[in-house]
Formats: sequence, structure tokens, C-alpha cells
Amino acid sequence: MTYVLREEGGTITVADATLSQIVVQAAESVEGARVRRARRKLALEIDGTRTHVELELTVAYGKVLPDVARDVQEQVAAALARICGLEVTAVDVTVEELDGR
Repeated sequence: MTYVLREEGGTITVADATLSQIVVQAAESVEGARVRRARRKLALEIDGTRTHVELELTVAYGKVLPDVARDVQEQVAAALARICGLEVTAVDVTVEELDGR
């Protein structure tokens, strides 16, 4: 999952933990969405500058699930593109749990 960018001036490496943080923070910026902590299902496949993301969410009870999932997809793709320059081919979201708090 580590992202390595080779340029004329050298190599830039973005660690796995950093990529995960970007995805989690982007996903959780959506109201009512939280990345599942217990199993923290989060996967990034990187091929060059293209990436595919999979994550599991807990969504607040009462939220419209497809709307929250779409917003998470958009936020995650935008963050990875903006911060890392990655082309996001897909963000697969699974709603695993409702938070009834």
C-alpha cells in the first residue's frame, strides 16, 4: 500500500499509515460516517498513480445510507487526488453497522 513517486529530484514515499490517515479523515469528514475501528477494514491497491480503495463504515442511525456512502466516495477520492496526486479508479464502501447513539 506504500505509495512511491519517482521524480527527477529523487523519490517521495508516502507510508501506509499516512495513506490510511488520509482515507479515514476524508471519510469521517462526512457527517454521520465513521470508519469501523474494531476490524478497521481499509484496503488501498496502488498501481503507479492509480488507486482503488475499499473501506467499511458505521453510519449514524437516521442518515440516508446511499447518500452518506456517495459523499464518502467523493471525499476520499478528492483527498487522495489533492494530497497525493493519485487517480482514484474506485472507492468501494460497505456499510457494516448503524450507530444508534
